[in-house]
Amino acid sequence: MGADTVKDLMVPIEEYACVSEEATLYEAVLALEEAQKRPTKRAYKHRAVLVCTASGKIVGKVSQLDVLRALEPKFKSLGDVGLLGRFGLGPDVVKIITKEMSILEKPLDDLCKKAARIRVRDIMHSPSTGEFVPETASLNEAIQLLVLGPHQSLLVTRGDTIVGVLRLTDVYTEISERIKACPL
Repeated sequence: MGADTVKDLMVPIEEYACVSEEATLYEAVLALEEAQKRPTKRAYKHRAVLVCTASGKIVGKVSQLDVLRALEPKFKSLGDVGLLGRFGLGPDVVKIITKEMSILEKPLDDLCKKAARIRVRDIMHSPSTGEFVPETASLNEAIQLLVLGPHQSLLVTRGDTIVGVLRLTDVYTEISERIKACPL
């Protein structure tokens, strides 16, 4: 407890698995599995792999959710279905849309072929401006970015270089420890 800056909580970039943007989905899944097997002092395992160019520049990430989305290409055409709730449309509308578009009828068919054919560059999440935070930023600043994004993680920078990843789960753990330490 007692982290005050992003640097205090970030996971150093060296601890993250990184795959080429030319890698397949299969290779990304293996890289994430290997990263999760590595011993670490952190309570939570990685849920994403970073995507790098041939020169080593980080250009994106592939999360567990990205892997699931990749199984059905029609998900891309739907956009952010979560926005429907903001307009008062519930889960029944989503069910109708997915049925009409034949989404998820057979996403697991030919899973091995799909995993070998899909390229990471086609499914990766490319970070936007609001997903970068300087290592010297306060936790308050980082929390604002995580919540307003909303993001599962932020890329931590030192100048123009990405030096780490600040994960929502680590920030939550820090905040929950502080809450539990409060005298009631």
